[in-house]
Amino acid sequence: MGTGGPFGAAIFERVRRLRRPTHGGGGEMNEGEGEEEEEEYCTLVSVGMNRVVPLNNSTLHAEMVAIQIAQSKLGSFTLSDMMNDGGNVSNDNNCRKFELFTSCEPCAMCLGGTLWSGVSRLVTGATKDDAQSIGFDEGPVNDESYVYLENAGITVTKNVMRDEAADVLRRYGRGGVIYNRCPSSVVDG
Repeated sequence: MGTGGPFGAAIFERVRRLRRPTHGGGGEMNEGEGEEEEEEYCTLVSVGMNRVVPLNNSTLHAEMVAIQIAQSKLGSFTLSDMMNDGGNVSNDNNCRKFELFTSCEPCAMCLGGTLWSGVSRLVTGATKDDAQSIGFDEGPVNDESYVYLENAGITVTKNVMRDEAADVLRRYGRGGVIYNRCPSSVVDG
């Protein structure tokens, strides 16, 4: 649509909350009333579109834009272990986690941003090979990059709707601007 490159990302907040038992006013609990119940829900925090070309800024990849918007919206430089008012990690039976969903495996810059952002999960669609097949240079990203993320506590899920995501890249590759062209030896080889 002429708004940037063919990449998109979104950050969702996943909340798990233990609900404390309630009971009638009689002072005695009925069977099953004393058990805590867990509820879970997700909300959209931010959406990032690739803005490299229209804003002439090589750092405005979809993932980076989504991270910037989420952190700004939440008033925090990190999306991990949201702090309470006293500056301490919340320990009140509520668990807030932030998850980054991307249309393609992140490039080297965006993998670094993902690591430092504080997200707890990364979900990707198309692969690095799909992006490189139309000419994008994704940088030094390899299996060890994802092992590093997982060792840092980030759950990684790849290839979600890969065929659809790769098709978006192929369509873009027919006429869109490839702003960080891959060396021909990588594309051809």
